[in-house]
Amino acid sequence: MKVLAFNGSPRKTWNTATLLNKALEGAASLGAENELIHLYDLNYKGCISCFACKTKGGKSYGKCPIQDDLAPIFKKVEEADAIILGSPIYIGRVTGEMASFMDRLVFQYLEYSNSDRLLFPKKINTGFIYTMNETEEMLKTFGMDKPIEFTEFVMRKVFGASESLLSFDTYQFNDYSKVVATTFDAEAKAKRRAEVFPVDCQKAFDMGVRFATEVI
Repeated sequence: MKVLAFNGSPRKTWNTATLLNKALEGAASLGAENELIHLYDLNYKGCISCFACKTKGGKSYGKCPIQDDLAPIFKKVEEADAIILGSPIYIGRVTGEMASFMDRLVFQYLEYSNSDRLLFPKKINTGFIYTMNETEEMLKTFGMDKPIEFTEFVMRKVFGASESLLSFDTYQFNDYSKVVATTFDAEAKAKRRAEVFPVDCQKAFDMGVRFATEVI
C-alpha cells in the first residue's frame, strides 16, 4: 500500500503541511508506504491545451506529453493506492501551483465522450485537504463551497472515489501583532488553534487510516 500526498502550500511546516503529514501518519500506522511532495519545489506550468492526451491514435493518448518535473510524479500517482492533495484557500480558490497541478493531473484522464470508461488505470481513494481563514459560514456565503464540490466530483469521476476535509478559521501568523490583520481576533484565532485544529489533525489522521485499509 502506497499513499502519496501533495502540498500545494508554499509553507512546508504550517497548517496544510501539518494536516497532510497527519494523514500520512495515519496511513503509516497501518504499515502503508507514504511520501509527501511539495509542489512549490517542482518546476512545471499548467496545461498548455496541446490536446495530445486527446488525439486519436496518438502516442500520448490519456497521458500528458510534457516532459517536466510532473512527468515522474504522474508515474508515481499511477503506482499509488491513494493520493491526498492539500492547499490553502487563496482569494476563494486553491493556490496557483495546486490549480496548475490539478489541471495537468486530471485533464489527461478525462475522455471527451459519453462513455463511463476510466483512462486512469485503476480505482483509488483520493482526498483533498483545504485550509482557510474563512469560517464555514463565510465559505458558503461567498459560494466558495461550489468549487470544492466540483473538484470532489471530478476526482471521483477520474479516480473512483473522493472526499474532502475542510479546516476553517486557521491560525495564519506566528505573531499577529507584527502584521496588518485587524480583521481577525488574534486571541480567538489562538484559542481555535489550540482547541479545534487538533480535532482537524485527528480527522486527517483518520483519513489516512481509511485510505490504508479501504481498497475500492
